[in-house]
Amino acid sequence: MTDETNGGAPKQAAKTTTPEPARKPAGRTVAKSAAAKPVAAGSSSAKPARTAKSATTRAAAKPSARKPAATKAQAARPATTKPAASKPAAAKQTAAAASKTVAEKTVAVKPAPKAPAKPAAAKKAPRRKAQTAKSPAPKTAARKASAPSSAKDPQIHGTITGPVVMIGLGSIGKGTLPLIERHFEFDKSRVTVIDPVDTDAKLVTDRGYRFEKVALTPENHRDVLTPLLTEGEGQGFVVNLSVDTSSLDLMKLCRKLGVLYIDTVIEPWPGFYFDDKASAADRTNYALRESVRREKKKKPGGTTAVSCCGANPGMVSWLVKQALVDVATETGVKFKEPKSRKDWAKLMKKTGVKGIHIAERDTQRAKAPKPAGEFWNTWSVEGFLSEGFQPAELGWGTHEKWKPANARQQKKGCKAAIYLEQPGANTRVRTWCPTPGPQYGFLVTHNEAISIADYFTVQDGKKVAFRPTCHYAYHPANVAVLSLHELFGSAGKVQDKLHVLEESELQDGADELGVLLYGHRKNAYWYGSQLSVEEARKLAPHQNATGLQVTSAVIAGMVWALENPDSGIVETDEMDYRRCLEIQRPYLGPVRGTYTDWTPLEGRPGFYKEDLDTKDPWQFRNILVR
Repeated sequence: MTDETNGGAPKQAAKTTTPEPARKPAGRTVAKSAAAKPVAAGSSSAKPARTAKSATTRAAAKPSARKPAATKAQAARPATTKPAASKPAAAKQTAAAASKTVAEKTVAVKPAPKAPAKPAAAKKAPRRKAQTAKSPAPKTAARKASAPSSAKDPQIHGTITGPVVMIGLGSIGKGTLPLIERHFEFDKSRVTVIDPVDTDAKLVTDRGYRFEKVALTPENHRDVLTPLLTEGEGQGFVVNLSVDTSSLDLMKLCRKLGVLYIDTVIEPWPGFYFDDKASAADRTNYALRESVRREKKKKPGGTTAVSCCGANPGMVSWLVKQALVDVATETGVKFKEPKSRKDWAKLMKKTGVKGIHIAERDTQRAKAPKPAGEFWNTWSVEGFLSEGFQPAELGWGTHEKWKPANARQQKKGCKAAIYLEQPGANTRVRTWCPTPGPQYGFLVTHNEAISIADYFTVQDGKKVAFRPTCHYAYHPANVAVLSLHELFGSAGKVQDKLHVLEESELQDGADELGVLLYGHRKNAYWYGSQLSVEEARKLAPHQNATGLQVTSAVIAGMVWALENPDSGIVETDEMDYRRCLEIQRPYLGPVRGTYTDWTPLEGRPGFYKEDLDTKDPWQFRNILVR
C-alpha cells in the first residue's frame, strides 16, 4: 500500500502557515499546531502510503477475471510503474462542531534542529545515527520546523556523485523528478528514467535526461540496469517508484553494485496479488515484508537500501515517534529521548499507548461528477485495487481480548500481525481525524501496520510483554468510496475505465493524514499533515495533496540515505525521524497535534443491541464495524 500515484511535480517549499481551526468533532479536543511539513511517496503508479499496482497485470482482482482498461488520462502503468500513496485529506469544510466539542488550544512548538549546511556526498557523507541521541525530549506537544526553503531559494540537501536511475514515471515519478532537481546536485548527463509507457517521456527528455521505454522483468532487469549503474565514477542512486517490479530483486542488485536504493513499497513481480492458487497468508504484506527481513538478516550492513519510504508506509512511522514524545511529555512521563529500538518500545509501553491508527481522510473533490462504470481516485487506481483485494491486516496488540472469527495468525517470522480472511477495501473500522471527527475508514493492508507493531514490541525473553495494535483506517476521496461501492456491489468486478484525478481536475479539498495514538492517560492524540490541494499547487506543480505527501517523503529518505550510505537494508521506523521530518515539513501544509475524548463507544449502542466491550473502549471488538 505504499506505491505511488500517477502524477505530481515539484512544489515550492511553503512558508509555515498557521493551520485553520479544524471543525470540532464530538468529544473535547485540544489542538496543537506545528509548522507545515511534507511527505514523500512512490512514483510511476505507486502511491505514497499506498502500494499502487499496475492495471496491466493486476487488472481485476480475483473477483473479476477481466482486466480493467486504463483511461487515456491515467494510463495503467505496467510492470515498471508504482502508484502513489494516498493521504488523509484535511477537509476544508467547516461543519458545525458536535455539542461536546470544546475550543481547541494551540500550543507553541519547539523548533526542530537545523539541517546541516553542507550537502551530503554519496559515499563519504557524514553519518547520522538512526535517532538524534543528543536531542532532549521536547516539552511541548508539537514542534515547529526550521525555516523552510522556497522554490525561489531551494535548499540543496546533498550530492549524488554517480548515475541516477528513476524507475516509474507515473504521478509519483512525475512529482518526484522536479523535487530531486530542486534538492540535489548531480550530473544531468547521467540521469535515466525507465518506464514501459512513454506517454510522458517528453517531461524527461525536455530536461535533458535519458528516457528508456522498457518494462523490467525477472529476466531482463540485471541486463537493463547494470550498464546504467556502473558507467562512470561515483555512487549511483536508484529511485524505484514503479509497480510490478520486485523491490527485493532490485534491492539485491543495487547493494551488489554498491548503489543506493529507495522505494515506497515492497512490490512483487506481476501475479502476486491476484494469484488464485496462493493462500491468503501468502498474499499478505506480512509475507512480502518477511522476504526483505530474511535478506537483511542474511546480509546485514552494506550499502543502504531504504524500504517503504513514501507517505504511508514511510512518513507515518516518523510521525508516530514525534506523537509518542508529545504524549509522553504531556502525560508527565519521565524519559530521555530514546536512542534505540528497545528504548522506543519501552517508552510506548510506559506511556500507556494501546494502539495506533494510521488515520486518514481525503476530502479532495472533483470538478465533474463521476460517471457510472468508472473507478476514480486521487492516486493510482491500480495500486488501490491491488492492496484493497489483499486480506485486511493489522499489527496485533497485547491488550486485545477478542478476535474476529475469520482472523488468522501468521505461523512464521516476527508474528507481529494477523490478517482477516476478507479484502481490506471491504472491511471498515471506526476512527477519528480532526476535521471530520469520528468516521469510518477501510482497514486496507499496509506495511507500516506490521512494521510499527513490530518495532514497538517489548520482549521479556522469548515472551512478548507489550505490543501495540496498529492498522490503517483510510477514508479515500468520496469518488473512490462510490467506486468501491459499485465494485463490490458487482461481486468484485472492476470497472472498465480507471481514472486518476489530476490536480487540474480537482475543485478543492485536502488530504488529512496522521497517526492516532490511543489508550493513554489523555485518551487519544492525532498528529499529522493537513495538506490542501490549493496549498499543494503553490508548493509544486502537477501534484495533488496526496501525491505531494508521498514525493516529499521520498526526498527525505534520499537525503537520509546519502548521509548514511552504509546502513544496510532499513525501514523508515529505524531512521532519524527528526531529520526526515525536517526535510519534509515544507511540503506538508499544516502539521498539528490534537487530543480528543472520542472513543469507539461514543453514542453506542443506539437503537440496536451490539456486542461491545464497555470496560475497555479501545478493544478491536469495538473498532471493527460488524
